Amino acid sequence: MSEHKKIKVTLIKSLIGTKEQHRACVRGLGLRRMHHTVEVLDSPENRGMMTKVAYLLKCEA
Repeated sequence: MSEHKKIKVTLIKSLIGTKEQHRACVRGLGLRRMHHTVEVLDSPENRGMMTKVAYLLKCEA
């Protein structure tokens, strides 16, 4: 079985005043509060969500 790549994602800006769809993307990535970090699989779905809310996140390989 191949190694699944992961990306570390951190929420660095507040969700206050953001669009509901953007909040849904952040929740979909598993982020709950500011400065919370999660590791997500490097999939097209997750990449799309990260691209949509890139102004709120910090991503590391």
